[in-house]
Amino acid sequence: MLFKKVCVNLSSYFKIGLVPKKYSIIASVLDKPKIGELTEVKGWVKSLRIQKEFIFADVNDGSCAQKLQIIIPKNLDIDDTLTYGSSVHITGKLSKSPRGQLELLAENVTVLGKCVVLDGYPFNPRTIHPPEYIRQYLHLRSRTNYMAAVLRVRHAVTKHIHDYFSKNNFLNIHTPILTSNDCEGAGEVFKVQPENEETMKAMMQEGRNRDSVYFGAKTFLTVSGQLHLEAICRGMGDVYTLGPTFRAENSRSRLHLSEFYMLEAEIAFCDSIEKLQSFIEHFLKYLFVVTRNTNDADLYLIDKNNKAPSWLNKQFLTLTYDEARNILAAKGLDVSDEGINKEQELTLVDYCQAPVFIVQWPKNLKSFYMKESPLDSTKVDALDLLAPLTGEIVGGSLREDDYTKLEKKLPSDALKWYLELRKFGNIPTGGFGLGLERILQVLCNVPNIKDTLPFPRWPHNCDM
Repeated sequence: MLFKKVCVNLSSYFKIGLVPKKYSIIASVLDKPKIGELTEVKGWVKSLRIQKEFIFADVNDGSCAQKLQIIIPKNLDIDDTLTYGSSVHITGKLSKSPRGQLELLAENVTVLGKCVVLDGYPFNPRTIHPPEYIRQYLHLRSRTNYMAAVLRVRHAVTKHIHDYFSKNNFLNIHTPILTSNDCEGAGEVFKVQPENEETMKAMMQEGRNRDSVYFGAKTFLTVSGQLHLEAICRGMGDVYTLGPTFRAENSRSRLHLSEFYMLEAEIAFCDSIEKLQSFIEHFLKYLFVVTRNTNDADLYLIDKNNKAPSWLNKQFLTLTYDEARNILAAKGLDVSDEGINKEQELTLVDYCQAPVFIVQWPKNLKSFYMKESPLDSTKVDALDLLAPLTGEIVGGSLREDDYTKLEKKLPSDALKWYLELRKFGNIPTGGFGLGLERILQVLCNVPNIKDTLPFPRWPHNCDM
């Protein structure tokens, strides 16, 4: 009873949990303008136009795609450091122009931080800088309209992901970044060791080799949280994780990063690939629709031609791996022993005019944990979802739940714990991984993956 009373009192004290601010964010001002009221805003000057009696400044604080027009009478005591790019604190009254545009008539203007454009500031007003140019200035590129819009969409997508999985009763699990397993078995991992040589020498005197000196085993930055999710799923049901993953691929293509965010989900009691496909399709369509509703202005700012894709109203197609090969062969494209390449993935998407699931993959092309297909013992119940612009955006499978079959495929003794999951109260599960940055590429129509996150890392580049 006492605990309940305390909770009620705290709830009353904190009301809705908002931290009070002495100024208004521009998104709120534009959403619910209080005409005639004194209003304070803070932000950055995006453009400045000096006329005979007034100075017109467009100010943005990063909260939305729109800018608030500030009208500054010239008889105000204005600091001469008020320039494009400077940060400002402005107080004034809201009004509407004869054309119905919301504006703030300034009564006080304070420059918080000056910006001398001629002193090396890389961006110019009313100029659309190409992403390749902006990418040279990672520490400043959030000042550009383009990158600010991408980051707002990224924030929204992340929120919508958590909302969706929470509504569907999934638990959010924080899987480790440091791990002793290479989930995919491709060897594209970053090894972790102490930098301090004295620590290394002291621990090696205890008889340990250099590779395992600190943790007692070779340790890597994670390439996937899947195996850890499987362990939790077999005790708590549906689970997911969204966090950083790392791949040591020697690729600087427009689709590859060394560090990226991966959404991974594991579904308990999932016993058919069709159920897994249905979940993925429903989730992706939800994500695209809700983000277009919440961030339409940002998507327009990123690409004025970005429209809702027609495939949102269609069912995703499904091809078996063999059917996909036959389609490619008919187009004069031969699939190598290593599987379908990126060019061929995009060809299949173009052929289907929609995202397409490729299922029933040969065993030798997929990972050890994927379940053998009951239809063909040379195949596994795995899927890749291919989408426009990027090709593969989702990879998933049913997990091998047969102890004997998995034991024969286990790549190392270090994964005996994974095999043991099938020994005690095992259940069928299926799951998938989705690259957040590739989803953003498709959603925002961003050609280069390096422009979907604030600080991209790729081979020969780890600035900041």
